[in-house]
Amino acid sequence: MQKTMAALGVSLNKIRTGRAHPSILDGIRVNYYGSETPLSQVAAINIEDGRTLSVVPWEKPMVPEVEKAIMKSGLGLNPSTAGAVIRIPMPMLTEETRKGYTKQARSEAEHSKVSLRNIRRDILGDIKELQKEKEISEDDERRAQDDIQKITDKYVVEVDKALAIKEKDLMEI
Repeated sequence: MQKTMAALGVSLNKIRTGRAHPSILDGIRVNYYGSETPLSQVAAINIEDGRTLSVVPWEKPMVPEVEKAIMKSGLGLNPSTAGAVIRIPMPMLTEETRKGYTKQARSEAEHSKVSLRNIRRDILGDIKELQKEKEISEDDERRAQDDIQKITDKYVVEVDKALAIKEKDLMEI
């Protein structure tokens, strides 16, 4: 369940808000001498101001490759290059794009909840199997089911909190 929460955090970070944040570029891969390499391994990513990221590749010949990878990423970002520094201004989000990103965030949260329920189902199946084989008593089975339900509920609340934070970020102007 902790891995599910970590995966949710990663997927929510990829959803762009109006502010500059280096994690937006986490999914971008650059063609580095024939192999696909994460952008963070070929360049330094910094925040210049609240709305601008700067990317400085470690090697000068990588500047066009990095710029091309950012444009192809599908994030709607338009980098501008000045020498070895690539600046990426974060465009303002329109109301329509905010709603679209909110919908995407809700979808990610729902996928996480489904994953948590699947984990709960698998564990409960294992417990029932132990009870059938008489390795645990019926009381222990009931207690374990209650504990697992409490843990699942706790993680569902965490998912809801993470979603609420992301929605608040998205709706800020």
